[in-house]
Amino acid sequence: MMKRKIRMGMVGGGPGAFIGEVHRIAARMGGQIELVAGVFGTDPEKSRTFAEELFLCPERGYADYKSMLAGELQLPAEERIDFVCVCTPNHFHFPVSKAFLEAGFHVLCEKPVAMSSAEALLLQELIERSGLLFCLMHNYSGYPMIQQARQAVADGVLGKLRKVNVEYSLGWLAAPNAGKQAVWRVDPKQAGISGCMADIGTHAQHLIEYVTGMSILEVSADLATFVEGRALDDDGSVMLRFADNARGVIFASEVATGEENNFILKIYGDKAALEWRQQSPEELIIRSNDAPMQILRRGWPGTGEAAAKLSRLPAGHPEGFIEAFANIYDAFVEAMRSGKPGDYPGIEEGVAEMRFLEAIVANAKGSEKWTRV
Repeated sequence: MMKRKIRMGMVGGGPGAFIGEVHRIAARMGGQIELVAGVFGTDPEKSRTFAEELFLCPERGYADYKSMLAGELQLPAEERIDFVCVCTPNHFHFPVSKAFLEAGFHVLCEKPVAMSSAEALLLQELIERSGLLFCLMHNYSGYPMIQQARQAVADGVLGKLRKVNVEYSLGWLAAPNAGKQAVWRVDPKQAGISGCMADIGTHAQHLIEYVTGMSILEVSADLATFVEGRALDDDGSVMLRFADNARGVIFASEVATGEENNFILKIYGDKAALEWRQQSPEELIIRSNDAPMQILRRGWPGTGEAAAKLSRLPAGHPEGFIEAFANIYDAFVEAMRSGKPGDYPGIEEGVAEMRFLEAIVANAKGSEKWTRV
């Protein structure tokens, strides 16, 4: 077992990149990870300069991921990175992950994992063959009260599941010119076959399957592009079918004017229902027809061991988005230290999300009512 900090490299997340800074903060929170190298943009000089701003050795602010690979492999084993974080636009996720896995490095990658399910399956084969670790950053599974929700479902608190409703509404793309971060998300060459649904719809799909334990079997989708000139969807509604007659709905929009990060999960069973809201993530609401409504609070009596394990502070000291990222990083570090996969999203979830995206896009374009995932 390694008795030192885990050395991290990063591809993406340069100046002005929102999610890159989130990753860097989250990786530091557990005190076990040290960022030592990276590619911080497509301009080699800016990458080098930004590396200096992050107090890295300038020579380890590489021009591109291929030169980063070559440079790290030339270093002694005790200096090179242990894993790479891939937080680029979508079209780089597969080639960068593949290259680092082939070179013997563990990988943590932003979602979606690839541009197609075929690419995701190639990565899965490579990961299984290599024995290396792969983490897919679906950070919402790192919230303590999502763990509590998952436990409630597993314990039968809700009874037989009947319906799952998820809303994920944002307003940031409501205007045609939404800034640098918006440009690539609506470009098929960089984002892939979907815009809004790849960006936030996959979070909804993953959280549904993670919390309920049910796989989405069929979809019926209505995807829309409201802002003129965009080539990909900026809004979508998807009906879902699961086994045992369960049903679901995902409403995802990035043009919901005025909304911030309104991510809501509701699960209904024949005994009770639960509700979790990302904008008030410390609470989990449990409702039934024959008892008062319960509001469980993170860090307070009534929550279980799984939620407690992901809590960093006592109740009343709010935890949120970055801490959820950090919890995923902590689980990945634990896996690297033990050499065994841990409780974090992996390549299986990556394959599932790509199959989901392909099914809803095909359904929205086609004439059939339901499409098999």
